[in-house]
Amino acid sequence: MNIHPEFHRFLNRHDKENLLKQKGLAIWMCGLSGSGKSTIANAAERVLHQQGRFTIILDGDNLRTGLNTNLGFSDEDRLENIRRIAELTKILIDNGVIVFISAITPRGELRDLARGVVGEQNLFEVYVKASFEACEKRDVKGLYAKAARGEIQHFTGKDGSFEPPQNPNLTLDTEALSIEEAAIELLETILPKISHA
Repeated sequence: MNIHPEFHRFLNRHDKENLLKQKGLAIWMCGLSGSGKSTIANAAERVLHQQGRFTIILDGDNLRTGLNTNLGFSDEDRLENIRRIAELTKILIDNGVIVFISAITPRGELRDLARGVVGEQNLFEVYVKASFEACEKRDVKGLYAKAARGEIQHFTGKDGSFEPPQNPNLTLDTEALSIEEAAIELLETILPKISHA
């Protein structure tokens, strides 16, 4: 009632994309912890940076140390976590930024929520595929060992379910691809979508 949005007076997305000479896009990378989401995003971002493109990585763990520090892992908190990430993503792509989102996003309803906020045409969904067993073997953050000892409740893939995306824009199987191969495949797929006319 007392909110008066001023979007109409601000520079628009087209202005920002012209300045940056790129198109804003959300590359939403979902998959189990340890599947390779952040590592692939990091490798792809470095290539785009060298090409002079303006990018940012929104990493689920990093966001939980700041913006989402008050959220846990209940269904309600996961929903709010994704909503906040999606709203931040929308602001960034509306300003011409290429955004990599690295967030487990374990259920279809959460991915639908993100798509609804960001916009179907603005969100490129990437399923970083790796089995629970493969991720458990890698256990880069030591989370699988903690989950096995019962120190983490609602651990995705163990106590908490993970629903693989039904129709992702791209699937990167990190049990079959190296990080470099996955990053190259990702870049080749998104380059036409972020290139400025």
